[in-house]
Amino acid sequence: MQVSLVELAPVRASGTKHEALAAAVSAATEAEGFGYHRIWYAEHNHTPAFASQDPATLIALAAARTNRIRVGSGAVLLNHYRPFHVAERFQQLEALTPGRIDLGLGRATAGPLVHPGHSSVSFADQLRELLAHQHRGFPGNHPFATVDITAGIGGVPQVWVLGSSGKSAGLAGELRLGYVFAGFINPTAAVDSLRAYRESFAGAGQHRGMLALNIVAADDMVSAHRLTWPARALKQLRLTGDEIFVPTLAQAAKLLSPVAKQQPSHFDGSTIPAQLSGTVESLREQLSRIVELTGATEIMVQDMLVDGAERSRSRELIAAAVTGI
Repeated sequence: MQVSLVELAPVRASGTKHEALAAAVSAATEAEGFGYHRIWYAEHNHTPAFASQDPATLIALAAARTNRIRVGSGAVLLNHYRPFHVAERFQQLEALTPGRIDLGLGRATAGPLVHPGHSSVSFADQLRELLAHQHRGFPGNHPFATVDITAGIGGVPQVWVLGSSGKSAGLAGELRLGYVFAGFINPTAAVDSLRAYRESFAGAGQHRGMLALNIVAADDMVSAHRLTWPARALKQLRLTGDEIFVPTLAQAAKLLSPVAKQQPSHFDGSTIPAQLSGTVESLREQLSRIVELTGATEIMVQDMLVDGAERSRSRELIAAAVTGI
């Protein structure tokens, strides 16, 4: 089983986006050393809590500092852009780092759009246009029919569709693309969404259904569970409208109530928790059952840890757990 990582570049209280971005780029070399298959960078627009706003910039920096790991976007929010711009930009990344670039695509569902006019075009139509740019799929009378963004480049980025509700699962299957379900947002819909993707997968070829989960790990179960607190505290800050930042473990301990601290973080065989925690052995057992339940072909890790040593150790242990499945 392959394990991958999505990096949000979380910003701690009193920290800077400069510091968060430096840590996010360094995370790529660390992840490669731990054996992760890919690292993706998120697109979080106009938010103080996360510094990853332009995945392509971070992809270029991370790819230049690594040798093997695939590097991509998780995700470019396509309704902010024109498909040609995204396709050409990622084609240049492919030219710089052949065979290692992933283009994960999603859509913005909250906050103002940078280009509101693009919202009148469906995500499906935008996605089909982008793929036509990649594969010269426009009919002969189309204005883009003679445009070849792949000229002189041996391949194209691997395209993935990201979703959190299951609505895009069928589209990804129909177009024979990879599909990533954001289980850290909506874990209860993971089983049905990944099943819908597999059932809609058209024609021959291997479907690629990835499950992204909020996962943390430590050398003992109590410490591992405590590492779920920053993610819980961040959600609480969002709900209360307080200043938004990603809390450290110590700050989360002060913010959360005793009840919130004890919310489940262990897979019970049927319900996938919003935050999953454990030791190497525990996570291996939990994730084996989750993979069996969902049919996922790859696990992607998301975390909300800003304490450097704890984050590094957690990611190292998770890699050991997943690669042992």
